[in-house]
Amino acid sequence: MFASYDGLCGIGELAERAGVSVKTVRFYSDSGLLPEASRSAGGHRRYGPGSLDRLRLIRSLRAMDLPVPAVRRILDEEDTAGRPGGVLEDAVAGQLRTLGTQLRALRWREAALRLVQECPPDERADRLRLVGAVTAPPSTAPLVRFWRAWLPPRMPAPAVTAFLDVAVPQPPEDPDPAQVLAFARLYALVDRPCTGSEPTQPHAHRAAGARASAVLYAGLAEAYALAADRMRAGIPPHQGEALDGFVDAYASAGGVADTPGFRRELARRLAADPRIDRYWELTAEVISPADGRPEPTPGAAHDWLLAALHSPSGSALAV
Repeated sequence: MFASYDGLCGIGELAERAGVSVKTVRFYSDSGLLPEASRSAGGHRRYGPGSLDRLRLIRSLRAMDLPVPAVRRILDEEDTAGRPGGVLEDAVAGQLRTLGTQLRALRWREAALRLVQECPPDERADRLRLVGAVTAPPSTAPLVRFWRAWLPPRMPAPAVTAFLDVAVPQPPEDPDPAQVLAFARLYALVDRPCTGSEPTQPHAHRAAGARASAVLYAGLAEAYALAADRMRAGIPPHQGEALDGFVDAYASAGGVADTPGFRRELARRLAADPRIDRYWELTAEVISPADGRPEPTPGAAHDWLLAALHSPSGSALAV
């Protein structure tokens, strides 16, 4: 309660009690966030007893960098329900998402600057151009476009999404300079103009057709996951469940039986198919910790399985 005879206060007193400027109070009043109780005979603004708490709430919300429209919705909810509720929760959650994006961008920029700073002077201009072409935080859209053009036409959307989830590396939350460089090189690899000489989709995949391709990629995903487990354990390529699943994926997609002859033909076809090794090499650099064992990628798992298929026992069926 204000000490004046009518229980109201002027804009100067309200500003002083709230610890803000008169200009700030006037802005919130003109924005409709802080209604006036009345005007004096001389036209001066007068505010009621609840104005101080409301102004402090507005100041707190704005201190969290919430925009004026969001503050207005929160105040409207308080006026209706008696206290802030779901609108405030949604606004805070949205602000946290925005802040998270900003922090990821800052961490990426810091690592990029360290990359440029720590490289030899004669390489700095090229490094700067390379990392400068990547947004902060980085977008994976060019990688997604690359794979959508590479995958079989009319492949079912769920199968495409499942493949993209494993084929497109997500930029690290807190990258080191080497990861920034690898992602920038990966970005440049997939975003450069097509000259017609780049590797195309393997023939063994194109021949599957749209529907069968979903069967193929689902089977390959399972085989790659099994092979990745063996690779993390340091186990060399060998005949077993992972290889059987790998071969079965191609056999099922083609509607043929898994026979020794099919395995020999598959090994020959896959060895002759176009490769995109550089993509997977850079992907491994992006997703692997700087001081740990390289994380297996689908490309590395494919190579492990292909080596197992080429082994003397790989072309024979398990008994």
